[in-house]
Amino acid sequence: MDERTPVLIGAGQFTYRGDPAASPSPTTLLKIAAERAAADAGIGAEGLAAIDTLAVVGFTIDAPGSKRGMIPHSTNPPALLSSMIGAEPRWSVYSEMGGNTPQYLINMLAERVAKGEAELALTVGCEFLGSAMKRAGKGLSFDDWKAVEDETLDLPKRVGDPRPGNTAYEARHGLNRPINIYPLFENALRARDKRSLGDHQKQMGRLFSSFSKVAAKNPEYAWFPTERTPEELVEVSEKNRMIGYPYPKLLNAIMEVDQSAAVFVCSVKKARELGVPESKWLYLHGCADAADLWHPLDRQNFHSSPAMRLTGKRAFEMAGIGLDQVDLIDLYSCFPVAVEVGAEELGLSLDDPRGLTITGGLPYMGGPGNNYVMHSVAAMHRKLTENPGKYGLITGNGWYLTKQSTGIYSTKAPGKPFEREDPAVLQREIDALPHPEITESPQGSATIETYTVVHKREGPFMAIVVGRDANGRRFAANTPDDPALLAGMEMSEQVGRTGTVSQKGDLNIFTPD
Repeated sequence: MDERTPVLIGAGQFTYRGDPAASPSPTTLLKIAAERAAADAGIGAEGLAAIDTLAVVGFTIDAPGSKRGMIPHSTNPPALLSSMIGAEPRWSVYSEMGGNTPQYLINMLAERVAKGEAELALTVGCEFLGSAMKRAGKGLSFDDWKAVEDETLDLPKRVGDPRPGNTAYEARHGLNRPINIYPLFENALRARDKRSLGDHQKQMGRLFSSFSKVAAKNPEYAWFPTERTPEELVEVSEKNRMIGYPYPKLLNAIMEVDQSAAVFVCSVKKARELGVPESKWLYLHGCADAADLWHPLDRQNFHSSPAMRLTGKRAFEMAGIGLDQVDLIDLYSCFPVAVEVGAEELGLSLDDPRGLTITGGLPYMGGPGNNYVMHSVAAMHRKLTENPGKYGLITGNGWYLTKQSTGIYSTKAPGKPFEREDPAVLQREIDALPHPEITESPQGSATIETYTVVHKREGPFMAIVVGRDANGRRFAANTPDDPALLAGMEMSEQVGRTGTVSQKGDLNIFTPD
């Protein structure tokens, strides 16, 4: 075997459920996960300090437009973490935003190892909104989170695509938050399949009830290790209020968590030098990264993902296996439609006997911002090393079914050198796909292509419509502020409903017939 073949040698996870006033700082969360990964690999603090490469997943609070200064935390997480673990990596980076990021970073680090640009790499991430929001809400101090840093250091090098996930036009109409946009995909998928509103709610309940069952068997790390019935998940109640139709609260990823996870990637040569037993080695057999047409309004439709399909296809081609040879699966699961579309694009049934998650998914395991997939990989490392010879599939999804990363793993040694295809190859294929013309000032008769009704605690307050004008051009709009209209839009299918669109200030207003 080529000594530069990349291999995952250890992984660690941590979930903090204690007093928010005593919660670990963000970089301490990183350190705990890194130390656990080092212990899992059997390389200890000395091995941790020996890393030559470090990739830290970007904190959600550092997303474009976030009020970063409200929550004290490091301005250079890779540099501060390196100092805390006594490491001096020659290459360190901090990622841009996206739930695909951990798999993307592992794909990137594996490529660097295979090219001889790295020997011992650590990738780690965390989220801390759980304790951060509790501290802020209770007026508690953040003094213990303030980082003592070298002010002469530059800001960290960033990797990944820095573009915001939506345009200003989309944002004006409410297409700027996952809880507003994923329902658009869900309603479009239901309408395409000609499923009634009630039957579709039942399908979502069955799907995510199976995820909660896995989370219940993951009590050490899952944020909500509680099995729930399909009915519990979809019936609207005081504790399960509607967020964005058709998603009640329990079908949404939970962001306010305190969780961290880390993974070591190194060369076969380095693994042997460190004395890591081959029973801990996990190979990345196949991988791919690509993004769908970037902005939601640019998509071919709202019920598919060419990037999910093509990254899956390319990863399987690289691995040289078929879907039938995979034993363990973890599909990205921020909302039901991410699983439904992902399964369809990969050729999986929603009731596949293998299951579609190994952690419990983002609503129940916990959706720690950009770092969920690091927990998927950590769980996959443990399960596959305990079951040598089996294959595992992981998918990661960023923004709004936008950025996709796929990985296929096994303890089996690959039969060929690791060679990651340049993501630009797939990207060119996707970017060349036809898509509808967009108009920002539609007028006259129009038809709803998809929609959602957005709720506050008090009830529905805004409808978002994606429609087509008489010339087939796509537009974003809201509806008149009419409580009866908003309530009615949740009682019957709105896709295909006709109406008239006009402007009110800088907003498009769609008035149904």
